[in-house]
Amino acid sequence: MALIAVPVDNESMRNGRTSKARDYDAVVATPIGRVGIVVQDDALVDVNFLGMSAALQAPRTNMARRACRQIRSYFINPRLSFRLPLKLSGTAFQQRVWRALQRIPVGQTLSYGVLAKKLDTSARAVGNACRANPVPIIVPCHRVVAAGYGDVQGSTSVAGSRKLRATVGGFMGKRSGSPLNLKHWLLEHERRE
Repeated sequence: MALIAVPVDNESMRNGRTSKARDYDAVVATPIGRVGIVVQDDALVDVNFLGMSAALQAPRTNMARRACRQIRSYFINPRLSFRLPLKLSGTAFQQRVWRALQRIPVGQTLSYGVLAKKLDTSARAVGNACRANPVPIIVPCHRVVAAGYGDVQGSTSVAGSRKLRATVGGFMGKRSGSPLNLKHWLLEHERRE
Protein backbone atom coordinates (compact mmCIF):
# COMPACT_ATOMS: atom_id res chain seq x y z
CA MET A 1 0.00 0.00 0.00
CA ALA A 2 1.33 3.47 -0.87
CA LEU A 3 2.53 5.75 1.87
CA ILE A 4 0.33 8.67 2.85
CA ALA A 5 1.57 11.92 4.31
CA VAL A 6 -0.96 13.85 6.33
CA PRO A 7 0.18 17.47 6.06
CA VAL A 8 -1.82 18.90 8.96
CA ASP A 9 -1.88 17.98 12.63
CA ASN A 10 -5.29 16.43 13.39
CA GLU A 11 -5.51 18.35 16.67
CA SER A 12 -5.88 21.56 14.69
CA MET A 13 -8.57 19.93 12.55
CA ARG A 14 -10.45 18.72 15.64
CA ASN A 15 -10.33 22.17 17.21
CA GLY A 16 -10.80 24.19 14.00
CA ARG A 17 -7.65 26.23 14.55
CA THR A 18 -3.93 25.89 13.99
CA SER A 19 -2.25 24.27 16.95
CA LYS A 20 0.90 25.53 18.60
CA ALA A 21 4.00 23.41 18.79
CA ARG A 22 3.30 20.50 21.12
CA ASP A 23 5.51 18.87 23.65
CA TYR A 24 5.10 15.22 22.69
CA ASP A 25 6.16 12.33 24.87
CA ALA A 26 7.14 10.52 21.67
CA VAL A 27 7.00 10.99 17.91
CA VAL A 28 7.04 7.72 15.99
CA ALA A 29 7.44 7.02 12.25
CA THR A 30 4.57 5.15 10.59
CA PRO A 31 3.53 4.47 6.98
CA ILE A 32 1.10 7.43 7.23
CA GLY A 33 3.70 9.87 8.54
CA ARG A 34 4.86 10.84 12.00
CA VAL A 35 2.51 10.26 14.92
CA GLY A 36 2.83 12.37 18.07
CA ILE A 37 1.93 10.78 21.40
CA VAL A 38 0.99 12.58 24.61
CA VAL A 39 0.87 10.76 27.94
CA GLN A 40 -0.45 12.08 31.24
CA ASP A 41 -0.56 10.31 34.60
CA ASP A 42 0.63 7.07 32.94
CA ALA A 43 -2.25 7.04 30.42
CA LEU A 44 -2.48 7.96 26.74
CA VAL A 45 -4.33 11.27 26.27
CA ASP A 46 -3.60 12.39 22.70
CA VAL A 47 -2.46 11.01 19.34
CA ASN A 48 -1.74 13.39 16.47
CA PHE A 49 -0.92 12.84 12.81
CA LEU A 50 2.01 15.16 12.10
CA GLY A 51 2.97 14.52 8.47
CA MET A 52 6.37 13.32 7.28
CA SER A 53 8.49 16.32 8.25
CA ALA A 54 8.01 16.28 12.03
CA ALA A 55 11.14 15.33 13.95
CA LEU A 56 11.18 11.88 15.50
CA GLN A 57 11.39 11.81 19.27
CA ALA A 58 12.31 8.83 21.41
CA PRO A 59 9.73 7.92 24.05
CA ARG A 60 10.22 9.80 27.32
CA THR A 61 8.29 7.40 29.53
CA ASN A 62 7.49 3.71 29.75
CA MET A 63 3.86 4.47 28.78
CA ALA A 64 5.00 6.40 25.68
CA ARG A 65 7.32 3.49 24.79
CA ARG A 66 4.42 1.06 25.17
CA ALA A 67 2.16 3.25 23.00
CA CYS A 68 4.84 3.53 20.29
CA ARG A 69 5.36 -0.23 20.30
CA GLN A 70 1.62 -0.90 19.92
CA ILE A 71 1.16 1.74 17.20
CA ARG A 72 4.08 0.30 15.21
CA SER A 73 2.61 -3.19 15.70
CA TYR A 74 -0.77 -2.01 14.39
CA PHE A 75 0.84 -0.96 11.10
CA ILE A 76 2.42 -4.41 10.78
CA ASN A 77 -0.69 -6.29 11.89
CA PRO A 78 -3.95 -4.31 11.88
CA ARG A 79 -5.65 -7.08 13.89
CA LEU A 80 -3.75 -5.91 16.97
CA SER A 81 -5.96 -5.04 19.93
CA PHE A 82 -4.67 -1.94 21.65
CA ARG A 83 -4.10 -2.49 25.35
CA LEU A 84 -3.31 0.99 26.59
CA PRO A 85 -4.78 2.90 29.51
CA LEU A 86 -6.60 5.94 28.16
CA LYS A 87 -7.46 9.22 29.84
CA LEU A 88 -9.80 10.88 27.37
CA SER A 89 -11.08 14.36 27.93
CA GLY A 90 -14.61 14.77 26.59
CA THR A 91 -18.26 15.07 27.48
CA ALA A 92 -20.22 12.12 28.86
CA PHE A 93 -21.82 11.72 25.43
CA GLN A 94 -18.45 11.74 23.63
CA GLN A 95 -17.14 9.15 26.08
CA ARG A 96 -20.14 6.94 25.31
CA VAL A 97 -19.53 7.21 21.55
CA TRP A 98 -15.80 6.51 22.00
CA ARG A 99 -16.58 3.36 24.00
CA ALA A 100 -18.90 2.24 21.19
CA LEU A 101 -16.17 2.88 18.61
CA GLN A 102 -13.83 0.56 20.49
CA ARG A 103 -16.35 -2.26 20.03
CA ILE A 104 -16.28 -2.06 16.20
CA PRO A 105 -14.15 -5.03 15.08
CA VAL A 106 -11.07 -4.52 12.92
CA GLY A 107 -11.92 -4.78 9.23
CA GLN A 108 -15.55 -3.83 9.79
CA THR A 109 -17.38 -0.53 9.57
CA LEU A 110 -20.61 0.96 10.85
CA SER A 111 -22.45 3.87 9.28
CA TYR A 112 -22.95 7.02 11.32
CA GLY A 113 -26.69 6.30 11.19
CA VAL A 114 -26.45 2.71 12.42
CA LEU A 115 -24.18 3.72 15.31
CA ALA A 116 -26.50 6.63 16.11
CA LYS A 117 -29.47 4.26 16.26
CA LYS A 118 -27.58 1.95 18.64
CA LEU A 119 -26.83 4.94 20.88
CA ASP A 120 -30.30 6.51 20.50
CA THR A 121 -28.93 9.76 19.06
CA SER A 122 -28.37 11.43 15.69
CA ALA A 123 -25.79 10.63 13.03
CA ARG A 124 -24.53 14.22 13.21
CA ALA A 125 -23.93 13.90 16.97
CA VAL A 126 -21.96 10.69 16.36
CA GLY A 127 -19.91 12.46 13.67
CA ASN A 128 -19.15 15.34 16.02
CA ALA A 129 -18.00 12.92 18.74
CA CYS A 130 -15.80 11.13 16.19
CA ARG A 131 -14.28 14.47 15.19
CA ALA A 132 -13.45 15.22 18.85
CA ASN A 133 -11.72 11.84 19.36
CA PRO A 134 -8.28 12.65 20.84
CA VAL A 135 -6.75 9.24 20.11
CA PRO A 136 -7.55 8.21 16.52
CA ILE A 137 -6.48 4.70 15.54
CA ILE A 138 -6.55 3.62 19.21
CA VAL A 139 -10.23 4.62 19.39
CA PRO A 140 -11.06 3.73 15.78
CA CYS A 141 -13.28 6.58 14.59
CA HIS A 142 -12.14 5.77 11.03
CA ARG A 143 -14.42 2.68 11.15
CA VAL A 144 -17.53 4.89 11.11
CA VAL A 145 -18.52 5.66 7.52
CA ALA A 146 -21.30 7.26 5.54
CA ALA A 147 -24.31 5.17 4.53
CA GLY A 148 -23.66 3.42 1.23
CA TYR A 149 -19.95 2.82 1.84
CA GLY A 150 -20.32 -0.96 1.70
CA ASP A 151 -22.22 -0.73 -1.60
CA VAL A 152 -19.13 0.50 -3.48
CA GLN A 153 -16.40 -0.98 -1.30
CA GLY A 154 -15.40 -3.74 -3.74
CA SER A 155 -15.35 -1.51 -6.84
CA THR A 156 -12.15 -1.45 -8.89
CA SER A 157 -13.17 1.20 -11.44
CA VAL A 158 -11.87 4.78 -11.27
CA ALA A 159 -15.45 6.05 -10.87
CA GLY A 160 -16.03 3.46 -8.13
CA SER A 161 -12.82 4.51 -6.39
CA ARG A 162 -13.93 8.16 -6.38
CA LYS A 163 -17.36 7.17 -5.12
CA LEU A 164 -15.74 5.02 -2.42
CA ARG A 165 -13.78 7.99 -1.10
CA ALA A 166 -16.92 10.14 -1.28
CA THR A 167 -18.96 7.62 0.73
CA VAL A 168 -16.35 7.05 3.39
CA GLY A 169 -17.77 10.06 5.28
CA GLY A 170 -15.68 12.63 7.10
CA PHE A 171 -12.46 12.33 9.08
CA MET A 172 -10.77 14.77 11.44
CA GLY A 173 -13.47 17.32 10.70
CA LYS A 174 -12.90 17.28 6.92
CA ARG A 175 -14.92 15.80 4.07
CA SER A 176 -12.20 15.84 1.41
CA GLY A 177 -8.45 15.90 0.88
CA SER A 178 -5.68 14.26 2.91
CA PRO A 179 -7.84 13.33 5.93
CA LEU A 180 -10.19 11.30 3.72
CA ASN A 181 -7.23 9.66 1.98
CA LEU A 182 -5.91 8.73 5.42
CA LYS A 183 -9.27 7.27 6.51
CA HIS A 184 -9.47 5.27 3.28
CA TRP A 185 -5.88 4.03 3.80
CA LEU A 186 -6.64 2.91 7.37
CA LEU A 187 -9.80 1.06 6.25
CA GLU A 188 -7.90 -0.68 3.43
CA HIS A 189 -5.05 -1.54 5.79
CA GLU A 190 -7.50 -3.20 8.16
CA ARG A 191 -9.17 -5.16 5.35
CA ARG A 192 -5.90 -6.83 4.42
CA GLU A 193 -5.35 -10.28 5.86
